[in-house]
Amino acid sequence: MIDQILNYDTDLFLFLNNLGTPAWDNLWLIITHKLTFVPLYAILLFLLYRKYGLKSLLVFVVVVALMITFTDQITNIFKRGFQRPRPCGEADLIDQMRFIAVRCGKYGFFSGHSSNSMAAAVFAGLMLKSHYKNLIFILLLWSAIVAYSRIYVGVHYPLDIVCGLTFGAISGFIFYKLAKYLLNKFVSTII
Repeated sequence: MIDQILNYDTDLFLFLNNLGTPAWDNLWLIITHKLTFVPLYAILLFLLYRKYGLKSLLVFVVVVALMITFTDQITNIFKRGFQRPRPCGEADLIDQMRFIAVRCGKYGFFSGHSSNSMAAAVFAGLMLKSHYKNLIFILLLWSAIVAYSRIYVGVHYPLDIVCGLTFGAISGFIFYKLAKYLLNKFVSTII
């Protein structure tokens, strides 16, 4: 059963990965780069500051730092625990796929890019929902694009992405609840 799921996952990876073309490679390499979205994070922090104030912003910075550290470390625990090689590390796949990433890495289950981007999207989207009701949908789309970029460049299977997105959504919601609790307890702003 597990082998069949992994075979389907590999087939879907090869299909999605081979949709890419050299004309789009640079765009997807930019999308998948970790520092590309620093301006987006800065804008989200500014929006949080504008809506909640400076004291709240300090709470948000601490909570977001904890959230990203948490998702990143849990991702690494899963990678070392499952030890599922990345598609770019599979000798029998390398001739069938497009590998354009800068490096491959050893293990891929589950995707840290997917979990981190989804956690940030859910957290910021929920915190700003009452002020910008459609922002969460834009952030979820952004997270899905970041996640797909990992398939496009050849470093993650679709199952790595789906599990990363799911874990990120759960983490983002948990840290959203934590931030609300801390704001209610320590900051005079009523949410």
